[in-house]
Amino acid sequence: MVAMATTDGDQPSIEGGQPFKEKPSDANALCPTHTNIKPVQLKPVTYLHGEPIVLWEQEEVNQMIINENLEYAVIGKFSYGWPDIQALRKLIPKQCELKGECKIGLLSNRHVLIRATLLEDYVHLLSKPAFHLNQRNCSFPMRTLK
Repeated sequence: MVAMATTDGDQPSIEGGQPFKEKPSDANALCPTHTNIKPVQLKPVTYLHGEPIVLWEQEEVNQMIINENLEYAVIGKFSYGWPDIQALRKLIPKQCELKGECKIGLLSNRHVLIRATLLEDYVHLLSKPAFHLNQRNCSFPMRTLK
């Protein structure tokens, strides 16, 4: 396919007359797709028995979940070792039999955040007590938490 420039200011077209469309960038893929994003105001830190706390209303928590695209988020916990994050991004969707896309990020040395795009995958991840991820003759048990 060859892109051809136009002289009248329209979008370039591919031979055959179809408009040329750019591939979405990685930066655009990370942007939330929700249109009902409303900012949530920061709250002051208060202290209860000497411990710092922040009090949120349930409606504010629900809005933060929407804003951060965490509706179908699950925490994966590894207690007995784990593969590196790049391997987990390949192993979890395949070995946990997820049907939709998911984004996987590192939370701490034992926890990963799995953001599923389908309710079915979210329910599936939370329905089993543990998943066993196998890599090179090693099995890594992963428990899932809401």
